[in-house]
Amino acid sequence: MSSHGPSTPLPFFDALTKLMKEWRSKSGFVLDPLPVVLCGLAILFFCLVFAPALVGAALSIALFLSPLWLAVFLARSAGRQWLILKRSEFIAAQEMVLLEIIPPRMYEKTPLAMEAVLSGIHLGPGESSWWGVYMEGKVRPWWSLEIVSTEGKVHFYVQTRAGFRRVLEAQIYAQYPGAQIIEVEDYTRKISADHHEWEVWGCDFTKKNPDPFPIKTYVDYGLDKVAKENEQVDPLANLVEFMGSLGKGEHMWIQIVIRTHKGEKYGTKNANGDPYTWKDEATEEVEKIRKRAGTKSKFFDPTTGKMMETEGFPNPTKGQSEMIAAVERNISKLAFDTGIRGIYIAKPEVFSGVTIPVLGGIFKQFNSENYNSLGWTNWMTIFNDYPWELRVKERKDHIRHELVDAYRRRQWFFPPYESSYSIMSTEELATIFHIPSAAIPAPNLPRLQSTTGEAPPGLPT
Repeated sequence: MSSHGPSTPLPFFDALTKLMKEWRSKSGFVLDPLPVVLCGLAILFFCLVFAPALVGAALSIALFLSPLWLAVFLARSAGRQWLILKRSEFIAAQEMVLLEIIPPRMYEKTPLAMEAVLSGIHLGPGESSWWGVYMEGKVRPWWSLEIVSTEGKVHFYVQTRAGFRRVLEAQIYAQYPGAQIIEVEDYTRKISADHHEWEVWGCDFTKKNPDPFPIKTYVDYGLDKVAKENEQVDPLANLVEFMGSLGKGEHMWIQIVIRTHKGEKYGTKNANGDPYTWKDEATEEVEKIRKRAGTKSKFFDPTTGKMMETEGFPNPTKGQSEMIAAVERNISKLAFDTGIRGIYIAKPEVFSGVTIPVLGGIFKQFNSENYNSLGWTNWMTIFNDYPWELRVKERKDHIRHELVDAYRRRQWFFPPYESSYSIMSTEELATIFHIPSAAIPAPNLPRLQSTTGEAPPGLPT
């Protein structure tokens, strides 16, 4: 079933709210759209009343130069709309499949297995020529890794293009030979998620510090090696256990949309003229650490008769050395552009407000005070429920509708739901998305009760 839109369309406030969301994701501060509009109108009115000549002169100059700036504006706008059109046609033509990964009942695998899977799908076809990109609208494949609780039953899903299904299955079976992969109906369509029938709350998650700084990964937890059952500490078990505690009428959806990183986030070139990537950003961040660790010495210059200061060799502390090593290890892995989204949907009679901060901190066990952490942003987080936030209910309902629609589309990198994203290594992604081993108690995670295999040779037919 598809969700319905809000009773009152608010396109202008919606566009303005999106700008505010982008501002908040960068600055951590948000303003209500209506006061901003009123303030702008008040400034315009003030200028017209007290400085009409100045406003008239400015408008005259703008009108006189309009053949220049208007032509540039229209050309850029037309080019962008053409690209959006061709990409929309290409994306709409792709057949998508949703696959559920059902782990075997007994197996011992570390998150390194999932890192190997992710490395195997680090693919970037479709954007090798300008013709394919600008005339045919081709985009490289994206994958949606999803952890879902349906009334307490936890499932692991991956959505992909139908053409990449064989590639994905081969990678998973290679690392999880006893697992089962089945195509399933889209769970997001099994409930309406309409704000008239359901309570909906959701947010995005982004890195708080520059992308090259890693979150706390499975290597930091010692999960890069198989340990005894009573010694394993898998931080993902906390997430799975909480999602398994949801009751009837409650749903929680966690979505991690990824694509091969190529540098679009920065939109610039490095010194060599190549696309600026997170490795270039890492070089700059390491250089900042080295400068902070540099020693300075003073000496008397007889030619000038003054005390001079000179830069010495870097002398980093143990923490700074470890930080540099962590950044260099992180960027040595394959990287994905990554968008993370979480939604809590429940019937009004069972909706729990306590679940909202829990969802916002659901990745807290992966946060590192020294390096990086995942913080919640966008969507429902833009509301502070102050008394001067006008038409809050209508705007909340509109955003709830868009939130569910964006999740269902698995949209992140392209309009109509283009959002800010982080860059994460395969090690980081395997930390927040992997199949918990059988040593981790997860009673609400379905597992195969027996392994399947081919019949032994030589049996009579």
